[in-house]
Amino acid sequence: MIVEVVGGADQRPEVRVVDVDELSRVVLALGEVTDAEADEALQAAGLGRLDGADTASLHVDALRAAAEGSATTADWASRWEELVGSAAGGPLQVSVESAAGA
Repeated sequence: MIVEVVGGADQRPEVRVVDVDELSRVVLALGEVTDAEADEALQAAGLGRLDGADTASLHVDALRAAAEGSATTADWASRWEELVGSAAGGPLQVSVESAAGA
């Protein structure tokens, strides 16, 4: 699963949750946005915060709510629980990467 923060309309960063059926890992992918813009966008979306250049904390329940409606695999819920494990209900620490094409 990928949480993207990319430039949106009027150059305002927007947050998207994509590849929701890929539950081997969760990453935060940043497009052409500053760390401050990414942090502000994540917080405004209720999904979490940027902890630094390399890590972010995402709210597990909010991320699930954002992704679950787009999931297409029958076993998504059980795979999600396996992925988040002990982070269920709390923050999920994820790595930060560059968004493809950014």
